[in-house]
Amino acid sequence: MSSEKIAIFDTTLRDGEQCPGASMNTAAKLEVARQLARLNVDVMEAGFPIASPGDFEAVHKIASEIKGPVIAALARITEKDIDRAGEALKPASRRRIHTFSSGSDIHLEAMMRLTRAQNLDKSVKAVKLACAYTSDVEYSAQDTTRSDRKYLVELYTAVAEAGATTLNVPDTVGYAIPEEYGELIAYLVANVKVPGIVFSVHCHNDLGLAVANSLAAVRAGARQVECTINGIGERAGNCSLEEVVMALKTRQDFFKAKVDVATKEITRASRLVSSLTGMQVQPNKAIVGSNAFAHESGIHQDGVLKAANTYEIMSPASVGLSDSNLVLGKHSGRHALKKRLAFLGVEADGAKLDELYEAFKKLADRKKDIYDDDLLLLGDAEERADKGDFIFKSLQVTSGTGITPQCVVVLEHEGRELKHVGTGNGAVDAIYNTMAALTKTQYGLVTYSIKAATGGTDAQGEVTVVLENKDQRVSARGADTDVLVASAKAYLAAVNKMNRLKDRKGGIKGV
Repeated sequence: MSSEKIAIFDTTLRDGEQCPGASMNTAAKLEVARQLARLNVDVMEAGFPIASPGDFEAVHKIASEIKGPVIAALARITEKDIDRAGEALKPASRRRIHTFSSGSDIHLEAMMRLTRAQNLDKSVKAVKLACAYTSDVEYSAQDTTRSDRKYLVELYTAVAEAGATTLNVPDTVGYAIPEEYGELIAYLVANVKVPGIVFSVHCHNDLGLAVANSLAAVRAGARQVECTINGIGERAGNCSLEEVVMALKTRQDFFKAKVDVATKEITRASRLVSSLTGMQVQPNKAIVGSNAFAHESGIHQDGVLKAANTYEIMSPASVGLSDSNLVLGKHSGRHALKKRLAFLGVEADGAKLDELYEAFKKLADRKKDIYDDDLLLLGDAEERADKGDFIFKSLQVTSGTGITPQCVVVLEHEGRELKHVGTGNGAVDAIYNTMAALTKTQYGLVTYSIKAATGGTDAQGEVTVVLENKDQRVSARGADTDVLVASAKAYLAAVNKMNRLKDRKGGIKGV
């Protein structure tokens, strides 16, 4: 099957970072840039150098360090912007200046105070100046979807003849409908008659159509898609890189197009950007949401266990995940429960499985999240401590402004008193570091949450933690009027559960 290459232009570090609350410092931008290089995007828009000294520094450092992708910098159609972008990009072996104006009368009259003719003239001059720094120049006219099409043809033809090699057609305000946007791209491809031009698209998500519009544009002749990791960006965000890339790969039969993105790096990129910006990914987000490959329905779980493609159109491994997530909840079936119990070393068939399944269903009605330790306790009347458990004795914490938090923890284990002094970035971190040292464990802390269990100023604080060890998770709670003590109790209870789980896994023949 013949497929045309679609270039992926990532603008996470420029348009994505403009999202309120998503600003990154230079170190964070470099970390994202390294991951984008591993992702093998074709073009990486590193920033807007004229915007601030920090943006200039980030673009310059990325241009100096990152190899592989074309490094792009944004500039308005002004001499100082383009000079600044050219200077920032100097170290890059492959560089692009991306200069932009507007195409709609709404923008030209209300914002830029330019006539159409003045805008065309300034745009041509800007492109010619950019060509003095690099032969790779991209030009964008904002708000094309509310612009006069004949004027766009005139404007884009002029800048292409001046040296622009990529013409970007932004749906700046997310106004377009896919059929309409596809028609616009087809019109420009047919009427801007300058050989060798690549048409690009940059869609915003104000109506939730950014990915759909970008895909419609590909069908109409666009050969570059501009997008961001997790779809972050101004207002409702941009076209999501992971969604448009996986749509093109999964439906290559339909689009007759290919991308060179290393898709197994997608999940890693998503989590990195989420972590550095503090912008959480919604669980039902396509491709990278925590539920994207999760199945709770018994019918779905049964199908996936028999043949993954019954309910999965792409494999979790294709985006960097190890496996599907069979979520155990009230909708789950016997097949999924039996598989997880088998993983835990528990053999259950026939009447025993029926008994455990009924107990599991009752538990699922009461408890939202069911962990491995819950499953191993299904057959027990109540949870009991094993003699190998650690017992909490005392806690002393020293912290304050300008002081590195320090704590002293005393535990008892098999009749012996254990004591250790530790530090951390905060009081809770210091407690958990100290307890990990005392218990000689290195479990990952997945979740830490706290709430008031009772009312009033003397309320008991209830802390819930979830610990992780490879592919096992346990949850535990601790309560106390001192939230630090509650935090310590919850963590220690989880450590004890995980230790029991490790001991029991593979050694049980029935619960």
